[in-house]
Amino acid sequence: MKLTLSKKILSLFFLSLAFTILFSFFFIHFLYSKLYLESIEESIVYQGKRTAAHYHFGELSDDIIEKIQWYNVVSEYEIVVVDQLDDLSSYFPYQVNYESLVDSSDRKVLEKGSYVVKKGYVEEFNREILGAIFPIRGKDSLIGFIYIYVPLAAIQDVFKESIPLLIAAGAGFFIILFLLINRVWSTLFSPLRQLEGLAANISRGDYSGRVKAERPDEIGQLARAFNTMSSSLEAQEERKREFTSNLAHEMRTPLTYISGYTHALKQSTVSKIPNPNSENYLNTIEKETARLSKLINDLTDLNHLQEGLFTVETQPIVVAQVLVDTVELFRIHLADRSIKLKLDIEEDLIILGDTDRIQQVFYNTIDNAVKYVSEGGTIQIRLHERSKAVRYEVQNEGLTISKEDLSRMGERFFRTDKARTRTTGGTGLGLSIVKEIIRLHHGTFAMDSDPLTGTTVTIDLPLFTEEEEAT
Repeated sequence: MKLTLSKKILSLFFLSLAFTILFSFFFIHFLYSKLYLESIEESIVYQGKRTAAHYHFGELSDDIIEKIQWYNVVSEYEIVVVDQLDDLSSYFPYQVNYESLVDSSDRKVLEKGSYVVKKGYVEEFNREILGAIFPIRGKDSLIGFIYIYVPLAAIQDVFKESIPLLIAAGAGFFIILFLLINRVWSTLFSPLRQLEGLAANISRGDYSGRVKAERPDEIGQLARAFNTMSSSLEAQEERKREFTSNLAHEMRTPLTYISGYTHALKQSTVSKIPNPNSENYLNTIEKETARLSKLINDLTDLNHLQEGLFTVETQPIVVAQVLVDTVELFRIHLADRSIKLKLDIEEDLIILGDTDRIQQVFYNTIDNAVKYVSEGGTIQIRLHERSKAVRYEVQNEGLTISKEDLSRMGERFFRTDKARTRTTGGTGLGLSIVKEIIRLHHGTFAMDSDPLTGTTVTIDLPLFTEEEEAT
């Protein structure tokens, strides 16, 4: 059976309670056996040896026996003195633990002059006794035996005065333990129940709930992690809605063009009346179809990059050559718009990366710079080494980007032209793809915009050194 966390804590509480009671029992029993019984035994042995030592010569006369019996009166112990060991059964006619007081092994020990400790239950006394038999030596042989014993107090009698204190201390301990467990129960499960409710809301699509996270303990850490997750999911859901809206917006216009012009061409075919704009219609359909195709390809590439489905096939790349080859693709377009191009390229710089993807980075960033540069403006492209990295910069004069928009550059479908006109073309995915490619190459991407200098894209990629090549 699987226990819930609350049942586990409750079980732990009862186990702690049982363990405490059991420990208290064994501790009291330890005090009884180790302190009380051992002290009684030590006292009996001491008194017995001392008494026997006084009568180590001659015979056990009536005078000696009388002195011993007098000691019996004034002491706390019961003392029996006999000439013969067999006489003990007359003076102490009781069995200890339902056995005779002296057995054969005890006799052998006593005959050697050693004492014997006897402990056990005596039915007639209805309690345990503790005693010892001591031999009394004469000049040549044993002249008698002394048996000292004392009925033992029950454990409740021994701790009669301390038991109320123990009960009071135990009750106080359990009250404190109960209050502590109750406090822990409340502080632990109250936020957990709140988390459970908010998690259920998240499963239904409500990401607005938050948990108080002031606590410094693990529950507070869990609450903060939950709040972070909720914020992330809420932002992700917002991006998802924005993405869906943007995708629908991006596809609506080309599909409208394609549908409208296809319908016009169809009407012309049905009526058999030539349409003078047929070629323009077909060109527009072709253009918008290509736009949709590029949109789908860019989305596919971006998803592959973000989901880790794309593997970078790294090799040493002379990055300056890749950049020069990419720039050549824009020469005609730059000339058509009278755009000046300034190149500052440091040759022989090598990075470790995927040639096609690095060229895609160059192409997308230069394409953006060309689209948004002013007519007859200037584009500057720099490539040089900086702090063990290859720094690539592309700067254009023209559209200035606000700080608010700069923080969003690279988001899917985000463009700075708020009217979303198509005079510049594009899908709004180019920089998103660039950022993902740079991430996979362990580089950094930054963008800055200033009315005086224009907009600058800065990319740093790790420099491939001779030491790395050697390894």
